[in-house]
Amino acid sequence: MKQEIPQFLYDMLLEQYGENITNKIIEGYSNQRKVTLRINTIKSNKDKIKEELNKTNIKFSEVDWYNDALIIENVRENEIKKLDIYENGEIYLQSLSSMLPPIILEPKSNENILDMAAAPGGKTTQIAAISNNETMITACEKNKIRAERLKYNLEKQGARRVNVMLEDARKLDDFFSFDKILLDAPCSGSGTIDISNINITKELVNRSAKTQEELLKKALKVLKKGKIMVYSTCSILHQENEDILKKVLVKSNAEIIPIDSKLFKNIPLLPVKIDGTICVCPNELYEGFFVCKIQKK
Repeated sequence: MKQEIPQFLYDMLLEQYGENITNKIIEGYSNQRKVTLRINTIKSNKDKIKEELNKTNIKFSEVDWYNDALIIENVRENEIKKLDIYENGEIYLQSLSSMLPPIILEPKSNENILDMAAAPGGKTTQIAAISNNETMITACEKNKIRAERLKYNLEKQGARRVNVMLEDARKLDDFFSFDKILLDAPCSGSGTIDISNINITKELVNRSAKTQEELLKKALKVLKKGKIMVYSTCSILHQENEDILKKVLVKSNAEIIPIDSKLFKNIPLLPVKIDGTICVCPNELYEGFFVCKIQKK
């Protein structure tokens, strides 16, 4: 199976997970992932969306750990994009794995939340929806084109209390302070590889790890004492996940808060180096994804 992915990646996965799990991961890369969507509760509700999908003979199934998610069974994204409910921002096309960090963050009314790498806005708008548009969100995006895309999605989804900053979050002034932070860090994408179009390199993994370390250090500076942040990546490599956490947390006044994986029934999980973190195994429903919850002491 290894010839389907770059040798360096195969070697890293093999060293980290062993042969059986590595083969399972590569099989996961090869599957065509089903289309999944999130119901935007700012603008709609589950009953209405189900009714609209039924009208157009689009088959779907529900997700037992998240009431606002649906798995589309019989069409691809281009068919969903033709629907009024998509055009109106009543639904958002989003992978199931990427819905985990905002749920784990548990945004509440009137909290001041930082989303450090926000574009295109899936998780930002999800935070807004979970909090019923009652949390104040600062959304950072350093790339101008991606920031415009973020603004477009925020408006389309009706996420009102969001301030978009065209800024590299690593350069945020230390006088900022936030109740909660989502750091969905830029990464190599080793969890989301498409076998037909592989563009991951060893250099990208190394570069990503450096950026992730800098972003996590900054996050812990601007997070209020006693408060929570979520660190996530769409990578399944220790170098971008547990190794970053160990390196940064040992010098920070912060600790891992265990995530109760029982809350996320039927999600395929990979073994992790740090208890209480979760790493999702790629398959036909899920992208490979790492999530960790951290509290500043």
